[in-house]
Amino acid sequence: MEWLEIFSDPNTQWILMGSMLLGLSSGVIGSFAYLRKQALMGDALAHAALPGVCIAFMLTGTKSIFFFLIGAIIAGIAATLSIGFITRNSRLKQDAALGIILSAFFGIGIVLLTQIQHSDSGNQSGLDKFLFGHAASIIKSDVYTIAGIALFLVLVSIVFFKEFKLISFDPGFAKGIGLPIVALDQFIMLLLVTAVVIGIQAVGVVLMAALLITPAVSARYWTEKLHVMVIYSGVFGAVSGIAGTIISTMANNLPTGPLIVLAATFLFIISILFAPRRGTVAKWRMRSQAKKDYRYKIVNQEVKEKSL
Repeated sequence: MEWLEIFSDPNTQWILMGSMLLGLSSGVIGSFAYLRKQALMGDALAHAALPGVCIAFMLTGTKSIFFFLIGAIIAGIAATLSIGFITRNSRLKQDAALGIILSAFFGIGIVLLTQIQHSDSGNQSGLDKFLFGHAASIIKSDVYTIAGIALFLVLVSIVFFKEFKLISFDPGFAKGIGLPIVALDQFIMLLLVTAVVIGIQAVGVVLMAALLITPAVSARYWTEKLHVMVIYSGVFGAVSGIAGTIISTMANNLPTGPLIVLAATFLFIISILFAPRRGTVAKWRMRSQAKKDYRYKIVNQEVKEKSL
């Protein structure tokens, strides 16, 4: 079939593999950010990564994911420390601090990006693609890097699963048994920044937060168990990556990154409507059945009273 011939292209295969691994790792790490009510933190870290990436390019002159990772980690740490400083030393709440830091870092990133584009290496940089993603630029070496980092993120989530679970649901108890809450919190932020860096090439800074949180929110509708939710979230993220890539490959002039996010959003809509216990349809059926049972009980009671 003609559409099967598309996937015989090696470039398409690498893009598909990279998008799938990106969705998998983002879904797994995003689960803990969502459970800890830090969905906006993923957005802030994604936007904060842009100036780090730009500075790394300005210093090295190369588009290396390794150097981008270092720059984004430094920028992410600076962003989290800034958010913590604002919340501790002012009356502003975390959501306000997040908005301030997100806007400030993103503004700095845009300024640096503009400077790069007007420099001698601007035409070759292509960093403007990092705003909304450019999955078609993924090559074999990029996939190897993404695969290594994605595997690292998944393995870390498995090794520290109990610790992440405790600080997500009962940080007070975790602190009481001696767990380093602050260090673990910063460690999760570091993992989020790492996931953002490998994702901005395909999805972009603006949309990366959606890929971190949407699969996790979708997975929450399907189960009450954390380990199952993390697995579902990874699967939903991987499926979103595959679906978005396939759709963009079969159609002309459609961007892969936004389609991956739209695929994740579609899975969220399916989850919120048709999840077996938490879904809208299931709740409607439960309410309808409860009303029927109540009416049946009232009718039986009236029959008994009349028979007496």
